[in-house]
Amino acid sequence: MIFHCCDQNRRAAVDAHATLNGIDWLEVLDLDAPLGSPRQRTLLVRLLKPVPAGLTREQVVIEGGERIRRIEVQWIGVASAPPAEANAAEQALFSALAEADHVLLVRTDSAGDFSRYTLRLTQDPATPTPLPDFDPRLSEIEFRFKVECPSDFDCRTPPGCTEPPKPAPDINYLARDYESLRRLVIDRLARNMPGWRDRSPADLATTLAELIAYVGDLQHYQLDAVATEAYLHTARRRSSLRRHALLVDYAVHEGCNARAWLHFDVSGGPFPLPDDLRCYTRVAGVPPRIVPDSPAERAALQARPLVFEPLHGATLREAHNSFQFHTWGDARCCLPRGATRATLRGHWPELQAGDVLIFQEQLGPLSGEPEDADPAHRHAVRLSAVRAFDGSDPLTDPLPPDPADPTTLTEITEIAWHPADALPFALCISSETDKAHGSVLIHGVSIALGNNVLVDHGRRIEDEALGSVPQPRLHHPAVLGSACQRETPQPLPPRYRPRLASAPLTHQGTVLVTRVENGVRTSERLLFDPQDSASAAMRWRTADALPRIGLTATQGSGSETWSPRRDLLSSRASDPHFVIEAEDDGSARLRFGDDLHGRRPDSGTAFSAHYRVGNGPQGNVGAQAIAHVVTTQGGINAVVNPMPARGGVA
Repeated sequence: MIFHCCDQNRRAAVDAHATLNGIDWLEVLDLDAPLGSPRQRTLLVRLLKPVPAGLTREQVVIEGGERIRRIEVQWIGVASAPPAEANAAEQALFSALAEADHVLLVRTDSAGDFSRYTLRLTQDPATPTPLPDFDPRLSEIEFRFKVECPSDFDCRTPPGCTEPPKPAPDINYLARDYESLRRLVIDRLARNMPGWRDRSPADLATTLAELIAYVGDLQHYQLDAVATEAYLHTARRRSSLRRHALLVDYAVHEGCNARAWLHFDVSGGPFPLPDDLRCYTRVAGVPPRIVPDSPAERAALQARPLVFEPLHGATLREAHNSFQFHTWGDARCCLPRGATRATLRGHWPELQAGDVLIFQEQLGPLSGEPEDADPAHRHAVRLSAVRAFDGSDPLTDPLPPDPADPTTLTEITEIAWHPADALPFALCISSETDKAHGSVLIHGVSIALGNNVLVDHGRRIEDEALGSVPQPRLHHPAVLGSACQRETPQPLPPRYRPRLASAPLTHQGTVLVTRVENGVRTSERLLFDPQDSASAAMRWRTADALPRIGLTATQGSGSETWSPRRDLLSSRASDPHFVIEAEDDGSARLRFGDDLHGRRPDSGTAFSAHYRVGNGPQGNVGAQAIAHVVTTQGGINAVVNPMPARGGVA
């Protein structure tokens, strides 16, 4: 049973049905076992109707367990006619049971551990198909072998205290300023020209002395700045600190942008998600759907909203805007904490494993009002299995919703999601309002939202010109040799470190995904693993965040793509790689290789950049903060993020 319901209407309906049978309860014989009967190995399975004839032990499957698994069934029987394998005391106990023909006896080869187990009655052990004339919801039951045994558990040890960081040393950076240099030059002039007496600021000698002092002050400042950046304990610039830390194998990250699950409300379809789509945070007076380059977009941009863009493609359908849960006729139901399965009302063959659904409480369980819904009761799951067909026919609930019309059955779709996406809270499906609101039974307290796409913070910038690599102007001094063999001076490589016009540069979290196909193991770094859980898409190591930028190098009629790296230590001499060096104000410069670690770009090469800007904790917007979509695609009515964005780190 995947739902925990207060009212077991399903059991009463199956019990009243003419042919349907099901499991009522299960008892493990432990302390009450008769003499000679093994403890915790005899299961009394009470059915709603008599045990069907011809049932074999292969059709009784026991699954689950942690330490003790693969529990086998030794024999089965009916309590009204105990099998010969049972001893005399056991046969007397079984025959004396009330409605003994309703009790299925199961003897196992061993007792289980303290964890949960599931007993299932099935036609074939390899498939979950229930027995004929057995209700699919009541053909299995969860139980524990150690119900009468105590269970101890350990408390988690709290982490210890950490030492506070040591204060930085007090260093005096004051030295050789304008006043001291001016005094030095004037004293030197007075010594070399004893006849010079005029100290007026308008005097030419005084003007030259002040000019020399000014230039010297700037030069000394530059020398002090270089000396300051040369040591870890005195460096001020983030790029210098990053390089020093890398010398001791410590990678300083540049922050990371935030991500959010975005729900699209659409009409019609199916249609693919547009590649150029972007979304804005809420701006007053602007409609949910904005046409690009329209007055509405210009008005929205004046408010400087945050921009979010999709991380993957998707196919949008109006039918997938929302789904209702099917509780099999029961009332006051909830999906318990830790649930990984549910049943949706309706036939949804387009739902596929890998799709993401967001469970959302839309009504207050005690009032039935939308404003009383708990905004914390929202959770994203990635489907791992979808069952919408029974053979070639749509899957249905065998009990008709209207007993007067037994031919009309409710179509359903069973779903399961990744275990890592198990519900962190109990999700109310149906409830009864309190007395102040009429004590009314309400359904649809929570729903499942489809058409969900993972988006991240950042605005796209295309084809920003970075200029060309300059020609060399300086040369190495010629090596002295024979007068007959004069060496040609070698040019010094020009310094080319372009700066991006916009900031801060987006850094996206990545994960290393390893696959094994046809015996070949491959690894690839992706923004997220589409086969992993929905929660895993929101987790990554900040040290693995990479800048969202690419360069196109053009020289003559050819072009080449250059890729970013965290550092160039692993790059070969011919690799077209570069490094982003960001400063504290968010500005970023590009550093290329030296033909030893990474290639040095040739003079005359023109570069253009395509990148995104938007990074850090400012992207961690709250729930329902993203409210506008910019696209020309018809059918997209509105967007919203049911849960807060997260992952943004400075």
